[in-house]
Amino acid sequence: MGLNDPQWGNKNNASPPDLEELLRKLNEKVAAMMAGKGGRGNAGGGTPGQAFAGGLGLIVVIAALIWLGSGFYIVDESQRGVVLRFGKMVETTQPGPRWHLPFPVESVEIVNLSQVRTVEVGYRDNVKNKMLKESLMLTDDENIIDIQFAVQYFLKDPADYLFNNRTPDESVRHAAETAIREVVGKSKMDFVLYEGREQVASAATKLMQEILDRYKSGILISKLTMQNAQPPEQVQAAFDDAVKAGQDRERQKNEGQSYANDVVPRARGTASRLTQEAEGYKQSVIANAEGDVSRFKQILVEYDKAPAVTRERMYLDMMQQVMGNISKVMVDQKSGSSLLYLPLDKLIETSRAGGAATEVQAAPAPTSQSNDSNAAQRARSSLLGRDREAR
Repeated sequence: MGLNDPQWGNKNNASPPDLEELLRKLNEKVAAMMAGKGGRGNAGGGTPGQAFAGGLGLIVVIAALIWLGSGFYIVDESQRGVVLRFGKMVETTQPGPRWHLPFPVESVEIVNLSQVRTVEVGYRDNVKNKMLKESLMLTDDENIIDIQFAVQYFLKDPADYLFNNRTPDESVRHAAETAIREVVGKSKMDFVLYEGREQVASAATKLMQEILDRYKSGILISKLTMQNAQPPEQVQAAFDDAVKAGQDRERQKNEGQSYANDVVPRARGTASRLTQEAEGYKQSVIANAEGDVSRFKQILVEYDKAPAVTRERMYLDMMQQVMGNISKVMVDQKSGSSLLYLPLDKLIETSRAGGAATEVQAAPAPTSQSNDSNAAQRARSSLLGRDREAR
């Protein structure tokens, strides 16, 4: 029964025997046997060949024990053991002390599953040490970008890792390069360089894992880290100018939008005010026209009744409207008198500019003049009132 058999020690609930103790007891038994044979040989005339045969047998037994002991091995908690029999996988052993048939019958490969391995794509050891053959990629908008990234992975199946991979790191590097080129080839340049770096890394990780699973590599991708993403050095200056021009364009667009947000509401308010004023003017003109029509109809009725009187009245009203707002001097020539009637507005200004002493000294005369000015003022007020009604 093998020492790695799970039924070991179930019969007597004992632990596996100590190898050193077994060897010591075996040596004691062999020594006792050799001593007994030697005594009988000497007593009965034994030969030296028998002693040599006994020593050779002891050596063979010790070598066999050492050979069997070489099959013991220990698997740590983070490891798995893959037992190979003449190069063919027999089993995968779990953590703990184990035993297999010694070399050359069986051998064991210890695989560390928890160790995080790193593969660099686009550079080696330092981002300045670029591998342009790996890092230069073409985007969807036909631009070239330079990308360096690192892939971290660990193992999930030791058998697939050992038998389906000749160079695991190269397999991961090729899968990573294939995945990232496909994702970048479907994306715009600005998206890859700026706001979409996390999305690109996530999509590339998923696609890379699908490729490795299809190859049955036994590898599990842990993380893809973007180290650097930029345009090629040969066009870096032109790209910076293009970025600056794009920023200026956005700034000017924002300024134009701000100006539009300031001007457009004021223009709309002015247009609304002008529309309302035009509507008011329209209503005023219509109302005045309707009033003129109504007044004309009333005059027509009176004109039909007394044409001469109506014409005279219309003439007087017109003269009042025309002569009511101008400065005038009236001369009565029919009576043959040379008395001049001074302009009424001048008389009003003179009466207002006069002082209290002048009113006391010319009491009789100014009384008549003030009466005339008051009458003229009342007449003028009545004429202005008629003019407003006519309008």
